[in-house]
Amino acid sequence: MHADVIIEIPFHDVDSMNIVWHGHYLKYFEIARCKLLNEFNYNYVQMKDSGYAWPVIESHVRYVQGIEFQQKIRIRAQLKEWENRLKIEYLIFDAESGRRLTKGYTTQVAVQMQSREMCFQSPPVLFERLNAWSAFLAESH
Repeated sequence: MHADVIIEIPFHDVDSMNIVWHGHYLKYFEIARCKLLNEFNYNYVQMKDSGYAWPVIESHVRYVQGIEFQQKIRIRAQLKEWENRLKIEYLIFDAESGRRLTKGYTTQVAVQMQSREMCFQSPPVLFERLNAWSAFLAESH
């Protein structure tokens, strides 16, 4: 289960050396993560409507090669774990050459919004959305 997005690096994301500032990589991960969550209809609005928040509790970025102003990149978000948490892995590639530039991951856990308690297992609504998405993909092939 994955989703890809392509973006062109804006000027306001680069430093004086014309290289993307390291903190913006998490923003690029977020853009791809939202695309992935939209794929199975469980993005942040749907999460909130279902009574759960999913805060990021861990993130990791491995900077392989710098990204420059106006460079087009492809960010792939891939769902790796979902039973007890959402672990999403990311790969960033140069959109033209396909060369890998960065990799990383984020981990999110479900928090019941009313009680503010962390869930030790993903709530049933997540499995319902993933099962519906899997069924849709199977029908379309």
